[in-house]
Amino acid sequence: QVRLVESGGGLVQAGGSLRLSCAASGSIASILSMGWYRQAPGKQRELVASIAVGGVTNYADFVKGRFTISRDNAKNTVYLQMNSLKPEDTAVYYCNLYPWRSGSWGQGTQVTVSS
Repeated sequence: QVRLVESGGGLVQAGGSLRLSCAASGSIASILSMGWYRQAPGKQRELVASIAVGGVTNYADFVKGRFTISRDNAKNTVYLQMNSLKPEDTAVYYCNLYPWRSGSWGQGTQVTVSS
């Protein structure tokens, strides 16, 4: 099973940007789709964006036009560029297979957006 490690989170002011990285312990080239998810305090985990092996992307409505997901199969890494951040984007962000059906989650990376 591929192990995923998220990084790049932090504290940023509203309107700012962050770039998250998800490093896989093995090859992701054959994994059809990867996704970024997030979980805010007291809320369920939700899908933020997904990317297929061919590069086709999908975004939740609440991040469209602000976030960009990308993947570098040679580096076994998936990225999430987050621009125009809002306080409601505050959450722990995770990456995983898309769609996620079973298996463990990594530790995630905390994103906090101050107003």
